[in-house]
Amino acid sequence: MDAPDLEVLRSVVAWSEQGQDVWLVTVTAAWGSSPRPAGSMLALRVDGGFVGSVSGGCVEEDLAQRLGGPASKAGLPEILRYGVTAEEARQFGLPCGGCLELVAERVVSREQFRAILQSLETRTPIARKLCMATGEASLHPVTGQRDFRWDGRDMIKVFGPAWRLLVIGAGQISRYLAQMAVALDYEVLVCDPRAEYRDNWCVDGVEVNASMPDDAVAAYACDARSAVIALTHDPKLDDLALVQALGSQAFYVGALGSAANNARRRERLVSLGLSSDAVAQLHGPVGLRIGSRTPPEIAVAILAELIAVRTGTVPALSSGHVLGVAHNASGPGTVA
Repeated sequence: MDAPDLEVLRSVVAWSEQGQDVWLVTVTAAWGSSPRPAGSMLALRVDGGFVGSVSGGCVEEDLAQRLGGPASKAGLPEILRYGVTAEEARQFGLPCGGCLELVAERVVSREQFRAILQSLETRTPIARKLCMATGEASLHPVTGQRDFRWDGRDMIKVFGPAWRLLVIGAGQISRYLAQMAVALDYEVLVCDPRAEYRDNWCVDGVEVNASMPDDAVAAYACDARSAVIALTHDPKLDDLALVQALGSQAFYVGALGSAANNARRRERLVSLGLSSDAVAQLHGPVGLRIGSRTPPEIAVAILAELIAVRTGTVPALSSGHVLGVAHNASGPGTVA
């Protein structure tokens, strides 16, 4: 789960426990240019205080006026629209004539939101369904892949655990990758059994683990919201992690190296017992082809591909399809 959504859930619980009246506002649809996607949430106190965002700052003040204050009354969820006319778009500053549709619901019970937070602590996805006709909200096991659904009658939002990134190798690229991934709300673990690499490696908010890579994958990258990136350039370590990761539910498995290096790596992985289909899921060379050469540029390319795979902009790999950083076979900055 992204940090803003987590902050909204925690605020709903905390404010409710303090006896304050709270609204939960969710983006259900947007047309044109919109800074916040469907499913984005805002927690709003009736005194006007809020946490989260549904428009990047365009309509939050108006929402506080419409929903806040002593005149507010609990009732059925409301559908609110902004930017339907050109005048509204100008008034609320929606970019490029965009239109925004929101559902606002008065929080009736904080226990439901506490249950969601408890599920996230155990990395168990959970779906919340809101019926517009009755105002009833209920929690359900997650059965599909979509994070948000809205048909005008029911609103279903999936709350999944934090995205995890396991990095094999405590090198220079790993440092930039970990720093950027933390900024993108990933939980990051770096695994490196080599003391000479591990002892002088430190990034705020990132745990460094001394276990063997296959053990780290088995313990940490255990679900479909996990990614594994092998960056040691040492087959003895990278291959251990990749064999374990390519047999797991991890949504992304990548390895640093040139195209030739990764071709040899794929041959080794097959010889170690992995199927051709499993090996075909390896992103290697890792990252999008953006001409990256320096460590921070390579880190950007890796995270760009992670975002693309997560959002479906770039599909997960299938047999015979390879995406990756276009490292040259020679020259400065080459990763061979």
